[in-house]
Amino acid sequence: MAVLHPLTRDDLEVLLEVQREGAVAGLGHLFPQDEHPFPTARVRARWEAELDDPGVDCFAVVRDGQVAGFAATRGDELLHFGTAVATWGTGLAGLAHDEVLDHLRAQGHRTAWLRVFDDNLRAVRFYERRGWRATDVVTRTTFPPYPVLRRYERTLGADA
Repeated sequence: MAVLHPLTRDDLEVLLEVQREGAVAGLGHLFPQDEHPFPTARVRARWEAELDDPGVDCFAVVRDGQVAGFAATRGDELLHFGTAVATWGTGLAGLAHDEVLDHLRAQGHRTAWLRVFDDNLRAVRFYERRGWRATDVVTRTTFPPYPVLRRYERTLGADA
């Protein structure tokens, strides 16, 4: 049963709550909430722009009929990905990840890339277990305090 569904504007309120909760729980050490609270308005504006961008494919991760995560791709890039804190450890993220890779393959891509915060060890472990490999390419996020993002890449073979 597919867990990825096309994202709509009607999904944004729940998606933003899911994303905020996950960001606070998983990235609070990078973005201390007393100094750098989750930028809801800025993230909403980004999602709205991406929904309008024909080059970006936006998805809701759905569990039991409810938005429980999100994903977006742009070309061969896994642009955004996350699931609700309550689903962590349930296997939902793995299912959604595999569907995103299927989507990228169906688009004709043979390789994919993403960016992960160096100090987001939970995400680093998640992606490395699924065949993603770190590169030497680093950038900084556009969100203060601007922690380092590392590029990860992987092939999209039929067995991936």
